Amino acid sequence: MIKDTAVQILLEHFSEGMVRTIVDALVEDEREECAKLCDYVYNNIVTDEHIKNMAFKIRARGQE
Repeated sequence: MIKDTAVQILLEHFSEGMVRTIVDALVEDEREECAKLCDYVYNNIVTDEHIKNMAFKIRARGQE
């Protein structure tokens, strides 16, 4: 199921505000998982400051 289809199904059953809250929570969870992967690579595979910086930038996107 693609994102747009999932959002449409949610909109049929919930308010737009509730759907926005759900989508925002899912995006934040996905962003954190990506940052954790960068942390893992930095700590266990390649100690490259670019990798560490990527995790920082990914987390910062949620603060914009």
